[in-house]
Amino acid sequence: MSQSTTVPYKPDISPGRSPSRWRKHLWGYLFLLPAAAVFFTFLWMPIGKGMLFSFYHIDFVKGDTFVGWDNYAKIFKDPEVGIAVRNTLYYMLLCLLIGFWVPILFAIAISEMRRFQGFARIAAYLPYVVPVVVLYGLWRWLYDPVGPINGVLTAMGLDSVLFLTDKAWSMISIVIMETWQSFGSALLIYLAAVLGIPRDWYEAAEIDGAGVWKRIRHITLPAIRSSIVLLLLLQLIATSQSFQSQFAMLDGGPNNATLTYALVVIRYAFTRQDYGTASALGVLMFLVLSLLAILQYRISNRKEA
Repeated sequence: MSQSTTVPYKPDISPGRSPSRWRKHLWGYLFLLPAAAVFFTFLWMPIGKGMLFSFYHIDFVKGDTFVGWDNYAKIFKDPEVGIAVRNTLYYMLLCLLIGFWVPILFAIAISEMRRFQGFARIAAYLPYVVPVVVLYGLWRWLYDPVGPINGVLTAMGLDSVLFLTDKAWSMISIVIMETWQSFGSALLIYLAAVLGIPRDWYEAAEIDGAGVWKRIRHITLPAIRSSIVLLLLLQLIATSQSFQSQFAMLDGGPNNATLTYALVVIRYAFTRQDYGTASALGVLMFLVLSLLAILQYRISNRKEA
């Protein structure tokens, strides 16, 4: 009986014939090219031009003039910029104190519900889909001196509040409005994190006699801590750029009480048409937000690990 031996196939992997890694992934790079071109054209190119324009006086008629650091010096001399920075920090603090904990509390409350949980999720998310035009009109009516909120306060024997014309209440009123409108999106993230906690942990805690508050304190909050930190950084990045509500509701008033940093950039660019100083303001904001983005990236990587 003849015995045949088979020689295993060995491909020719000589350096001259092996396809390079670039050729192997050529089609993938070609498919990425349009997206990369759009990303470069509409994101990185404007960022680069903004950094360049921050050193120029922009004049579309006579031409641009190089002014060096004069635009940055003008920023630090403008008292409105200092007011805007303080207002922005105050607004960020109010968003943390008033709005940051609302989606966490609602997510925990909904996760503890035995009935109507689906209805509660939809009801909490609905304000997020309200168009901003309708939103501002609705809350202007609610905050009106003779509106529903002041009507309830008057019926309770309390003084009416000038929500939009009192400097002490204007920023707080905007934060309350934005919290009602936007907490639904963060709620879904927190709710997914809470529902991802193993139910065995809660059952073991109940057997040991732990009540609702102890389960929340020792199980729920530690388990979603990474999501809390991540969304905290995202909120800081988002609120530091806020201007839409302040502009649409009060245009930075009363008496610059709601003037934010981003709104100052808008005023320099489109009201004063001082694009060089507006670019310098944008560069400073870009540097600060880059630090926050790097911190967020590191925390996200740590969370994945």
